[in-house]
Amino acid sequence: MTAKELRDKYIAFFVSKGHARINSASLVPENDPTVLFTTAGMHPLVPFLLGERHPLGSRLVNYQKCVRTGDIAEVGDPVHLTFFEMLGNWSLGDYFKEEAIEFSFEFLTSAEWLGLPMEFLAVSVFKGDDDAPFDREAFDKWSSLGFPDARIAKLPKKDNWWGPAGQAGPCGPDTEMFYWCGGGEVPETFDPDDKLWVEIWNDVFMQYNKTETGYEPLEQRNVDTGMGVERVTAILQGRSNCYETELFKPVLDKLDEIRGLSEHPNERMRGERIIADHSRTAVFMLADGVVPGNVDQNYVLRRIIRSAIQKGRRLGISESFLPKLAEVVVSIYSDVYPELQKNAAAILDEMEREEAQFARTLEKGVREFEKLVSCVPEHILRKVISGKNAFKLYDTYGLPIEITEELAAEKGFEVDLKGYDKAFKKHQELSRKGAEQKFKGGLADDSEKTAALHTATHLLHKALKLTLGDHVAQKGSNITAERLRFDFSHPDKMTPEQLAEVERIVNEVIDADYPVVCEEMNVEEAKNTGAIGLFVDKYGERVKVYSVGDFSKEICGGPHVQRSGVLGRFKIKKEESSSRGVRRIKAVLDGATNEKD
Repeated sequence: MTAKELRDKYIAFFVSKGHARINSASLVPENDPTVLFTTAGMHPLVPFLLGERHPLGSRLVNYQKCVRTGDIAEVGDPVHLTFFEMLGNWSLGDYFKEEAIEFSFEFLTSAEWLGLPMEFLAVSVFKGDDDAPFDREAFDKWSSLGFPDARIAKLPKKDNWWGPAGQAGPCGPDTEMFYWCGGGEVPETFDPDDKLWVEIWNDVFMQYNKTETGYEPLEQRNVDTGMGVERVTAILQGRSNCYETELFKPVLDKLDEIRGLSEHPNERMRGERIIADHSRTAVFMLADGVVPGNVDQNYVLRRIIRSAIQKGRRLGISESFLPKLAEVVVSIYSDVYPELQKNAAAILDEMEREEAQFARTLEKGVREFEKLVSCVPEHILRKVISGKNAFKLYDTYGLPIEITEELAAEKGFEVDLKGYDKAFKKHQELSRKGAEQKFKGGLADDSEKTAALHTATHLLHKALKLTLGDHVAQKGSNITAERLRFDFSHPDKMTPEQLAEVERIVNEVIDADYPVVCEEMNVEEAKNTGAIGLFVDKYGERVKVYSVGDFSKEICGGPHVQRSGVLGRFKIKKEESSSRGVRRIKAVLDGATNEKD
């Protein structure tokens, strides 16, 4: 079964169970400060998981573009990827555990759908602790479907619990499904630590709300599930890893062509797999408006592209090659994600530009390396580049450690790799701590302050269009309870006069105390009313349109206030560059009152 057939079957199955299909959202989340990228299908649905009514009902299904970089060190093994597609279905206060598990079991094992043999399957459930009880409902349901006790693992929170770590918010147990990929006879007992058991599906049961004092039942219980397209496609095709499927093989074949190889090897080197993964990830990021840069999403993209280039150099490729791989990625996915073909020219241009820029970066790094070794006296017998200096070459000048090692060997130097690893881990720890402040885990904040700032982004967007021109388009936003951050297309730094004019317009609308009205309509009707629809695809055929008086009108699914007059005073704190052709505004509201819709 091909990946396309898998996607189509999944959608057809859940539509037959009363689910409405919604489209994949952008990789760049809208108004969700908890993540840089969409890491799961639930992120675009945050407002509806929190209780807002979705225009298409309480049962939804889709396939969603996702990016996760937490496991990037494991990319290149049979299952870990940075970009991947997640098949997902949701119950928003509708069915719960029994029905969700029945749906999962039927789709996996029925001959009409995937037809996977039950003897190759195993599952896990939450075993319970002092905070929440053993998930007896899930265990009993799997048992009733024929799973013996030895194939149902009872695991702790770290394995079978979804929710905010150390934070308040919705959470709950999950049940995970595994497939035996070891060949031969399947073990009678499921060992979740055996990596030959590959996780293929996860059903999350959001039934608790974590508070400062403990856990309490949620008013609206949700089901949120996810199944990886690449992993399941490999299993259905009897492949040992994702890279042997039609989603990667054409990219790897093109890489062989660039390298001048006449035959395609049966076993791929890890570096080749990483190049294929990273080139695919970069294409999807670029298609959704991310460009290489030095902060946030832009920084992640730059590091992924440069990692691929560096791996290419290690394979002996000195010419520009990523644009050629990008063309193949676009051809594989353009029928599923038309935005790739639409933005193909820009994608290839950015790839080529970043390769050229990295070549210059490498030149600088090599010069710094030469300065470093020239300071070491000739009479020193054991010449060593310290871990601290090796990490500085990497972190400050972009010189990968592998290249530093090669250059050092040519000069008769060693590299203190233990010291480098120590410096690198210290850097990762600092980054992790910073990320924990930014990525709080779980669902986005739904407070009155956040709702006020969310409404203010609509006013800011329209004010920017009035001040700078219709070319202004939202490129992303990040909202916390303290401030809003808004990225928009504009080629130049804004003048003090322009910033003052934007502030004046927004505050004038606030003073007018316009009502904030929500209407539901189909996409075509929304467009005909003049609503801005930057994120139309994520909502489906029926959408919510929020109007602030007759000033602004946008398609949106987030929380809003009831009147503009409760927002307080709008103040721009900073205007800066976000990336090439994209500006960023940070702003606050002083004196907002609490009145959320």
